Amino acid sequence: MQALNDELQRRARRRAFIRACHPDRGGDAAAFIAGLAAFDEPATPEAARRVRVTVVRHPSLLARLLRILIRRHRRPARVR
Repeated sequence: MQALNDELQRRARRRAFIRACHPDRGGDAAAFIAGLAAFDEPATPEAARRVRVTVVRHPSLLARLLRILIRRHRRPARVR
């Protein structure tokens, strides 16, 4: 029961950190990633194999323009 309470408290602290420091809310991206990595530091070797922090980069301008052009030139649906 104590382990469950500890896990719930850890999750609550992590959520509070995310709400306070998320880059979409004005936080620093590097500090946010470092903070999440500290929260997600594995306690066991099994947990070390899991990836918890994922950084998604915006596509380049060329990739975005190509995506727009491809979407505009698709054939319309035959059934409405």
